[in-house]
Formats: sequence, C-alpha cells, structure tokens
Amino acid sequence: MRKGHLRRFTGKDVLKKHGYRKNRSATLPPVAVIEICSRDPEGHFIAQPQKWDSEREEPFPHILVRNHGKNNSMISIGSRALAKLERQKNLSSSGALIYQASVIKLLTQKKEAALYVFRITNEGQSYIEPVDRKLSRIYPIKNEIANDIRHNELISVAISDRKREEQRQIRVLKRHEIIDSERSLPYIAIRSYDIPHEFTAETLSEADAAQHAIHDKNRQDLRHLPFVTIDPEDARDHDDAVWSETDTDPRNPGGVIIMVAIADVAYYVREGSALDREALIRGNSIYFPGYVIPMLPERISNDLCSLRSGEDRPVLVVRMVFDVRGCKTTHQFIRAIIKSIATLPYEKAQAVIDGKEKANPVDDPRLEMSLIALSEAYKILTRGRQTRMPLELEIPERKLFLNDDGSICRIIIPPRLEAHRLIEEFMIQANVAAAETLETKNSPLLYRVHKPPSRLKLETLEIFLKNLNLKKIEEKRPDPCHFNALLTQVKNTEYDLPVSQIILRTQSQAEYSTVNEGHFGLSLASYAHFTSPIRRYSDLVVHRALIRALNLGDDGLQDQQMERLKDISSVLSITERRTAAAERDTMDRLIAHYLSNQIGSSFDASISGVIGSGLFVRLLDTDADGFVPKGRLGHEYFHYDELQQALISKSGYTTYRIGDRVVVQLVEAAPLAGKLRFDLLKKEKKKSKKDPKSLKIHH
Repeated sequence: MRKGHLRRFTGKDVLKKHGYRKNRSATLPPVAVIEICSRDPEGHFIAQPQKWDSEREEPFPHILVRNHGKNNSMISIGSRALAKLERQKNLSSSGALIYQASVIKLLTQKKEAALYVFRITNEGQSYIEPVDRKLSRIYPIKNEIANDIRHNELISVAISDRKREEQRQIRVLKRHEIIDSERSLPYIAIRSYDIPHEFTAETLSEADAAQHAIHDKNRQDLRHLPFVTIDPEDARDHDDAVWSETDTDPRNPGGVIIMVAIADVAYYVREGSALDREALIRGNSIYFPGYVIPMLPERISNDLCSLRSGEDRPVLVVRMVFDVRGCKTTHQFIRAIIKSIATLPYEKAQAVIDGKEKANPVDDPRLEMSLIALSEAYKILTRGRQTRMPLELEIPERKLFLNDDGSICRIIIPPRLEAHRLIEEFMIQANVAAAETLETKNSPLLYRVHKPPSRLKLETLEIFLKNLNLKKIEEKRPDPCHFNALLTQVKNTEYDLPVSQIILRTQSQAEYSTVNEGHFGLSLASYAHFTSPIRRYSDLVVHRALIRALNLGDDGLQDQQMERLKDISSVLSITERRTAAAERDTMDRLIAHYLSNQIGSSFDASISGVIGSGLFVRLLDTDADGFVPKGRLGHEYFHYDELQQALISKSGYTTYRIGDRVVVQLVEAAPLAGKLRFDLLKKEKKKSKKDPKSLKIHH
C-alpha cells in the first residue's frame, strides 16, 4: 500500500517501514490498514491494525467494523482494508482502546493459508490437492510434515513463495474434517467461507427449554379455517400456510380474501438471547444437497415453529382483501393460532388443482375445495401482477437427487408449476403488506432493495444483443417491461436461454437496507422480507417491528436493535452472499464428482461466457459449468474481441459468442475444486425455424 494513497485521506504519513509511528498516547491514526480477524456475538466484524508495535505494553486495540460501504459482498474474515478509524470513549474489558471503523477501500489480499486435502498414494507417498478452483498445483509432502495427518483430511496450509521446489516451505496450520465421500463435501465450503455450523451449548439449552405457545388474549383462534401448507417435497421446515375465500362484501364484487400465516418465531427467539445472537451471526439457513445448516436449532425450526398439519401453531397472519382487478384494498396483521389441514408438495397440490388427482380419503374433506379456492384467488392476483409488470425472468434450476452415500443419483430440471407461482405471489403480497404497514407506523425497518441495472451493465447487454442481431432496448433507464419484451422476442428460439442468462447478469444484486430504494425486479415501491423467519434473520426483525408497531405483545423490536438496523442490514447482506457462494460451490463439487467417471464423453452445451483465455460452457442436460481453454478450440489462432465479447479466429471464419450451441468432450474433472475442463468438438449450426427478429415487441 503506497503512502500517497493514505495522504489523500489524512494529509500526513501514517505508515512507517516497521509499523505505525510511535506516539505517546499509543492511539491509532485516523486512517489505517486493518485486517478482519473475527466477529462479535452480534455478527459484526472485528479487526486489528495490520501493524502494531509489539513492544508496547498496551493491549491490542479493539476495532469494530460498522460501515462496509459498497464492500458488503466482498468483506470477510481475512480481508484487508483501508479504513477510517474513530476512537470511542469507553475501553474494552481487557482495557484496550476501542475504535469504530468505516471501510474506505478493500485492499488486495495475500492469502496466508489455503485449504488442501491430504492424500496418500498406494505406494505411501503423500501430497496435497487444492480445493480452490483458482489453484491447480499439487504439492508433494515430506513425511516429517505429514506427521499423523490422515488420508483425505482437509487441512489449512501455508506455502512459502519460493520459486525453487527444494526451498519451498509448507506448514500445516490447522486440521479439519475428513473428506472421504460426497456427503462430506459441504465441509469444504464451510471451512472456505468460515461458516458457523455448530450451535453453542447455551443456544441448544435455550431451544430445548422452549415450550409450546399458549393461546392468550393476544392471539385470535383461527383453527377453524382450513389453512394449507405447500412446500417442496424435501422441505424440513414449514414457514407458511395459506387460505383464501371469495369476499362476500357487496362492495367488493368478484374480490377475494387471502390469509398468509407465518410461523411466529419472535415468540420463541427473544432479542438478545443466545438463540438470537447466533441466528444473527448465521444470518440465514444454508441448504446443501442432503445437508442443511439451519439458522435456528431443530427444536425451533423443525418442531415448535414448523407449521405441520394437524398441530396447533402460533403464527403472525396477514389478512388481505383484493378486488376483482387483483389490487389490494386493505390488509391487517393478526397474531393468531392455526392448525394446518395438510402439508403438501407442490406436485401433489397442482395435481389436485388440475383435477388429475383426488385428495386422499384420510385427508381433511375441506382440502380439495381449499386448493381450488387458492387457485381462483391466484388467478385474480395475476391480473394485478400483469398491471404491475414485474420482471418475468425464469431461469431453470437443477435439482439433485442423492444416493444414501451422498453421491448423485440423477439430476433433473423440474417444471415450474402454477402451484409454485401461487405461493410465490401470495408471499410477495404479504411482504409488501409488511413494508407498507411499518411505513404507515413510521417504524424503522429492513427493506429488501433491488436497484435498477447500472449503465455499464446495460451497455454490455446492448453489445450482446447487437452481436445476435437482436433489437436493443432503446430506453436509457428501462423498466422491467422492456426486458420482458425482449424475453418475449426470443421465446422458444435458440436465443431463449442465453438472453435470459445475460438479462439476469444485467440485474443488480438485491440487498438489505434501512433506506428504501424500491424493488426493481418486482416493480414495487416498498418491499421487505416477512415470510421466512425460520430461515432468514431479516424476516425475524420485520416480525418484531410489526409486533412493536401494532402492540401485539412484549416481544417486539427493542430500542437497542432498532438503533442497530443499519449495521444489521450490512451483516445480513454479507451472510446472504456467503450462503449463495457456498451453496453454488458445493453443487459444482457434487456435479464434478458425478461426471468424473464420464471422462471422454461428449455433451451438448451452450457458451455461457467468453474471456481471452477460453470459453465457459454450460451443459444442457445437467446445467454443469466448465471451461474450454483457447488452445483446445482447433488449429487456428483465436483472439479475444472485447467489444464483441467473442473469440474470433485469425481467418475470420469462426467466431464463438455467448449463446452459441456447441458439442464438448470432458477431458478433466477436479471434484474437490468443482472444476470441469472440456475440449470443443464442434459448433452447432444456427437453427432457422424461428427468427426472433420477425417477432413484434409489445411494450
């Protein structure tokens, strides 16, 4: 880090060759380089100065990182940053000075440690294999270093930066789990992203001591209503249940009443408790194939709060009334107790709605009519959705089925059913009602914010469309409807999937914020997460805010947490991105294992990305991602055209762009890193049965 960069913020030198300059008060400068080293019980990052005079008798300064600026998605334990430091008046319990840090700039990070898996060959030779896809080198290990490390053990390793093999030093810093099957693969992501996965004894003790909610004066008894729970077939916790009926009010002809009941987690998880502190650190549940890291212990998430059929459960209900156009006219939040009449997978619910399957004789006789009523209510809500015109972007998601040993049995891309859309739209409307209620009550809240695409991303999209001879979006600040018109233009053509994927990449990333900037993708002015408090801490905060604002109990949002909402929003945005990366990496590792015995096989694929060194491809049948190096494209020389985002042969006869269909051959699989490498066999010819340019765009 150059001194000049610091001078721009402080007007003075704050770095010296051997650390910060000594001063009599032993305080830190107003701007310094810090390193994130841990988290506090509330989930905030704790840092230390990168350099500190070890001869001082004063304890290490305690630095609380409160403001990450635009770095929410990137900051993590081990990150280095240039930060503005503000000294606090109080001291820590050890007598150390306390500072509050605002991150100015994240710095390039030199990783001291990396994760490897220790291997022993049949001949007794030892080596370590990387789990990071950016690393590829395998290092032999001397016996004195290996010591008692076990075969397939995950270890943290520091490798000295020496060019000569005999001078390179390898140190084992920490030992972790044994990675001996696909079932243990999630532990690589857990260690890579520093994910807490074991509950403290205090947290488990609180969960075990929790008792069923009592039916008191603050709860309405809604057990007579036939609520239904609809979830994925393999769901372990059930946050929500739904109910609907035709509105009999003569002032609302053709209207409907919808109730969305959400598990009352706030009743069991009190602010400041061990359960609450650990839930905030986790931020959300993490779902790996065959393995879940829950935000809350199973006693809470899978038992007391799970809306299982036939059991009384405390809930926070929003009762919404919609007119015949699908516009919400009123809504009301109620603390209640319900008894769901059925817990159904989406496929079963859809079959009953379509009349292809009857409800089981053992089921509640009201089930069939309840599902039909929900379907009719959804049809009315779609009218309002069409008026709102949210982004209608549907990217198929793969689903993995596992054998008992954790290996993949099969991979499918399940169909998207009306039952999926029904629940999704009901939840969206409930989330909107929560945000609107808290705004009306002038209550602080955590918004779910999705900003419009940046100008740079729109320019990239424009280049992509031009390369495909597709009509560009003319508006400088397009609305979701303009993207929908483009999706309609290419529907059922060879451009359908690549255009959907590039539009997805064009979107900004949703995040949590105390400042309302709307939700671009859903075309909503105000939006908050309310419907999943079992698995998202943001929703639990919104529940508490509603309880306080509406005087629904004494377990609402307290002043202390209300004052910290900005910090909490930053923490939750970080943990959400951490979760997405961990889930994606684990999926890639499982699929690489699945395909590792198919070396030499050929696959139909589409080009999902182009860079100077080669092509990223996505297999059409499994949705697996891999890479084709530029040197494996054929005998011609290819150069990268940044403007066209394409690799073009020297002769000009062959061009590879995003969206092109190709046939590839698998030549290498690295399951621990989740890497697949392919050779390109051929490029598919363009299909001409449907020309997207001939389709009219409707705005």
